[in-house]
Amino acid sequence: MTIPYFDASAVRAAVPFERAVQAIEESLLGGLDPELDSPRLFSPAPAGEFLIMPTEGTRYSGIKAATIAPENPARGLEKIQGIYILFDSATLAPVATMDGAELTAIRTPATTLTAVKHIAAAAPEGEGIGSTPRILVFGAGIQALNHIRAARAVFPQAEFSVIGRRPHRVEELIRTLAAEGIRVQDASGAMEDSVAAADVILCVTSSPEPLFDGALPKDGAIIASVGQHGLDAREVDAALVRRSDVVVEGRASAWRENGDLIPARSVREWQEINPPNLHDLVLGKLARRRATCCLFTGVGMAWEDLVTAAVVYEEGRSS
Repeated sequence: MTIPYFDASAVRAAVPFERAVQAIEESLLGGLDPELDSPRLFSPAPAGEFLIMPTEGTRYSGIKAATIAPENPARGLEKIQGIYILFDSATLAPVATMDGAELTAIRTPATTLTAVKHIAAAAPEGEGIGSTPRILVFGAGIQALNHIRAARAVFPQAEFSVIGRRPHRVEELIRTLAAEGIRVQDASGAMEDSVAAADVILCVTSSPEPLFDGALPKDGAIIASVGQHGLDAREVDAALVRRSDVVVEGRASAWRENGDLIPARSVREWQEINPPNLHDLVLGKLARRRATCCLFTGVGMAWEDLVTAAVVYEEGRSS
């Protein structure tokens, strides 16, 4: 039997962002518990590191074997590359393989926008972001590009701006999205004013240090930080963490890997606070305080790959 392979274009065609967000929501509403997800495994590689992400599900299980090469973007290459293998859970027979980098490029913004969507819905009365939110994106790589695409799918009337370190990458992103009918403004020269005005701030960078002063976002703003992993790297500062309501992908994964949260508070302090995870969020268990920012922070989890890969396999096979 030949095992089908879904290349990057096939993955994109099978799971548009509306469908990816829907799949994440349906899985969480169906009882998927992020706290039961398998830990990620890291191992040194010559120009970076290997990343192995296994997880199990009722119908399908899967494993992503990826590489992270921090110097690749400067060479014109992708930072993350890899392969995903999807298995039938009943027999553990492999049923499909697919481009792991493209899978990551879709499931990450789908997860982020699922979180932002439900955080926005939980806003205190009179403090919602409305139907035309101002969305600011830090970063100009593939995740920035796809986060804007996913945000457009969830908030079709949003206004977008972007801040990036490399002007040519920002120009390329703006050009690419303009061809798709998405207008994006370059806010790289007005960072403080742009942060202060934004309703939603999406941080999708490889910066190991905070991107802005945590006092800048306005009360009620939604901030998502999903570009980094590791306790020694953070996109937001402790001041923002401490002034915000906090939602995590998974609590266990956050204590292991999330530098945004630690050392803003210790693991013990976070365990006592017990912030809601994505499952709690989509079930409506987030209670937002008035005039308070809300921070969603995540490091990427294997269950997100599996949920998205199952859609790719089923939709791709049927088409």
